[in-house]
Amino acid sequence: MTIQAVLVGCGNMGYAMLSGWLKSGRLAAADVFVVEPNDELRARAAALGVATGAGAENMPEDAAPRLVILAVKPQVIRDVTAGYRRFAGGKTVFLSIAAGTPVKTFEEILGPVPFVRCMPNTPAAIGKGMMVVFANPRAAEADLAFVKDLLATSGAVATIDHEGLMDAVTAVSGSGPAYIFHFIECLTAAGESAGLPAETAKLLAMQTVFGAASLAAESGEEPAVLRKQVTSPNGTTAAALSVLMGEDRLKTLLTEAVDAARVRSVELGK
Repeated sequence: MTIQAVLVGCGNMGYAMLSGWLKSGRLAAADVFVVEPNDELRARAAALGVATGAGAENMPEDAAPRLVILAVKPQVIRDVTAGYRRFAGGKTVFLSIAAGTPVKTFEEILGPVPFVRCMPNTPAAIGKGMMVVFANPRAAEADLAFVKDLLATSGAVATIDHEGLMDAVTAVSGSGPAYIFHFIECLTAAGESAGLPAETAKLLAMQTVFGAASLAAESGEEPAVLRKQVTSPNGTTAAALSVLMGEDRLKTLLTEAVDAARVRSVELGK
């Protein structure tokens, strides 16, 4: 049986990635084998046309996948990864999207294998994610290109050269969606305080964040330039920014928040 990719774990993130590969045509259903112990999640994957099994032992004996994707919780990563040792030492590349688990942990389990670590974020579930990867020296350029091509179906992809930067990545883009969600909450509450109906305030807050982010991504202009274009001298926007930017309030608050997340990421990785 010819298998390009084995997806180990098909929860929300794994399923979103799988759907992206198939819809984009990066992989055909016949190219993928999904390992998922949960009956309901396994059935959901099977409905996409891929072969499935409850455990590593259910895979075809002659399987020789190009890629094994580990999409399981960090607390079970050692036990689960051990089931795929038979693919170590060959041409199989391993990819992990488990938060906080360093490459060395997988190398302890699998031995010297080509390995790529990825930190995605939750917007990957709708193809709008930020996927950041680090590859060990055994991963060839062609291996990394294949992995990045698959990940691109879930959003933007960036590469870092030092794994230690994953803690900063986690703090900025991994945890970042929660910061934006809270900003939307706060902007909604501020709109209500200014007299807007709750649903109207929520719509204004969400669409404004969505529109502004889209404009920043598509215009080619630096965010600072876009900010200045919106800000008329002595106007309403300038009045608001004097509060947010005065004494670098927002910048300082976000810097402290990101650093707190980075420090915690370091602690969890030990």
